[in-house]
Formats: sequence, C-alpha cells, structure tokens
Amino acid sequence: MPMGLWNVPLANVFAAFGRERLVPWVLATSATAAFVSPLFVGALADQKMAPTRLLRWLAVLTGLTLTMTCLSLHWGLSDGLVLLCAQVQALVAMPVWSITSSIVFSQLQDAKRQFGPLRACATFGWMCGCWIVSFVLHADASVLAGFTAAGLWLLVMGLTWMLPTTPPADVPQQQRSWWQILGLDALDLLKHRDHRIVFITAALYCIPLAAFYPYTVLQLKELGVGHISAVMSLAQSTEILVMLLLAGLMTRFRLKWVFLSGIVICVFRYAMNAMNTQVWIMIGTTLHGFAFTLYFITTQIYLEERIDPKWRVRAQALLALLMGGVGNLIGYLGGGWWHGLCQSHGVTNWSRFWWGETAITAAVCVFFTLAYRGRKSGRSGCLDDF
Repeated sequence: MPMGLWNVPLANVFAAFGRERLVPWVLATSATAAFVSPLFVGALADQKMAPTRLLRWLAVLTGLTLTMTCLSLHWGLSDGLVLLCAQVQALVAMPVWSITSSIVFSQLQDAKRQFGPLRACATFGWMCGCWIVSFVLHADASVLAGFTAAGLWLLVMGLTWMLPTTPPADVPQQQRSWWQILGLDALDLLKHRDHRIVFITAALYCIPLAAFYPYTVLQLKELGVGHISAVMSLAQSTEILVMLLLAGLMTRFRLKWVFLSGIVICVFRYAMNAMNTQVWIMIGTTLHGFAFTLYFITTQIYLEERIDPKWRVRAQALLALLMGGVGNLIGYLGGGWWHGLCQSHGVTNWSRFWWGETAITAAVCVFFTLAYRGRKSGRSGCLDDF
C-alpha cells in the first residue's frame, strides 16, 4: 500500500513543486541503490540475521527517510539535497521486496500454486494506495501522498512482529568470506545458461518497463484525466486476475511461453499508449498486469523452484539488483533522455516516445525467444521447465 501511495503519483508530485526535471534522477536513486543494498541485505538474511528482523528495521528506516524526502520538497531545499534524501531512502527501501518475497516463499509447500494468490494481496494493497491518493487524500500531485506512505511503513513495521520467524541459513563462520558477506557469490547463479537468460532478460525488460509509471501519469495529466492514481490502478486489476490464474497457466503451458506472453503483451500495451488517446491509454494500462505478472512473478517462482534453498534470499536479491539496478538505471535515465528528445517547446510527442519504447520491448522479446531453452525431462526427453 505505501508503495502505491508514493511511487505512482511521484512524477506529478515533483512536477507540482517545479522539480519535474529531477524525476529521472530520483527514480535512478532506486537503481543505484539496487547495486548495493539487495545483495548485501540478502546475504545477511541467508547467513546471519533473521529476514523478519531485517524487514522490521528496513520498514522503520524506509518510513523515516521517505519523510525526509517529502520534507526536502516541502521546504524547497536545493536539488542536491532532495536527491540526497531520495538516495538514502532508496538504499533502505530497495531490499524490502526481495526480503518479503523470501519470507513468503519459506512458508510455502508448493510455490508454483500458492505464491500467485498471496502475491495478489500485495497488488491489492498497491491498488488501495492508489485509491487513497485519488479519492481520500485528493493528493495526485501533493506531498501528502508521501507523508501518508511514510506512516504506513511504520504500520508495516508493527505487522512484522506477527510474522513467523524465518531463521538464516546455517552457514559456518569459517566458510564466510567478504565475497559471501557482500552477497557477490550469488553471481555464480549466472553460470547456468537458463538462469543467466532469465536474469538478463529481466534486466533488459526493465529498461522499457521503467517508462510506464513516470511517463504514463504525465501523459494522462496532459490529456486532462482526473484521479490519475486511481486510473493507474487499472494495471493492478489485471495483475490480480493473472496471479490467481498463474498456477493453472504454469501447469498447462511450457514456462517459456508463459514468460514470452508477458513480453509480447507489453509490446502491444506500449503501442496502445502511442495512440495518445484516453481510451487507448486506459486499455494499455489494463494490459500492464499481464505484461508484469507473466514475466516477473513467474521469474520469482522459477527461482524458488530451481535454486538451492540456502541461496533463496540471494537469488531474489540478485534479481532485484539486475531489475532495479541495471535495468531500471538504464530505463530511468535513458527514458528521461528519450523523453527530452521527444519534447519541443515543452510539448511531448507521445506517439514518438511510446513507439521508441515499443521497439525496445520488441527487441527484448526476440532476444528471449532465441536464447531461452528450458530443460529436458529425464523420463520423456521432452522439455520440462520445472
């Protein structure tokens, strides 16, 4: 819920304070944080500290640092100080998602069937955050959205006391090197071909995907749409639907086609945004749930099914690094550069902008189609992804 409260209206909030130029850089702070914090925190969770305790501290720090980011905007501090506050906030917020996923996975007996419905609860929380921004707070362009999100992070901290304790993996002290402490040993997972392709595709796919939230809300604002955060929640309505159906899809179809269908749908989704009308953008936004869930949630389940349990947190953290770090950093900064090229006298050529993002997504689709193989079942010789 706090993620939906702040992440969705962020671009419009900064624009309301005359800081629209900072949006790509503020978003990039989460990408730079992804190079450091998820693997390090993931290694702590796997080797030393209980993930539930880590989540508790991260939730507190995220709430406090988000408050400082909002205050820096409200007080009219310099661009440098605003970005500094945003960077500190990103460092503590970035590992939350991978830590939370690892806690959930540790309690499941059949991740392929059980994870989708549980993950749908998180999506519903995101939607509620969007509705609160638009219909309760009327804060689609107000820093009040951020202050409310900060308060909810403290509520998340309180809820962590109700979670079952998940102990760290039993790794003897003498076996820990600095390479392990920093979580860099997770890079060994890239030696496996299919793991490598899934990770690389996740990073590449995040490049065009990074444009969705910051630029769709700006496009809707230019078109005169009201309650923008609520409109953006259309994306989560289909996320929930797909998550509830995901177990059946993964049972009936090869994993490769589940992965691929998400990327193909994203190509069509961005092509609809390029039409630059309210109706087409809303249809494209609704397709976001398919585009996101069929690749990224399937990837999380893939890691849980195919990776040794003692690497569980680090595998999810490596995914967060490649998505939130490599992919999003290129996507946010590259998207800001491309958006600037598509502007003339303050007016954005949205058709040109989204056709460019469509072309990048199509290239990712071709790469995955050619590179991913899947594995063979020993009994039948047929391809069997799990």
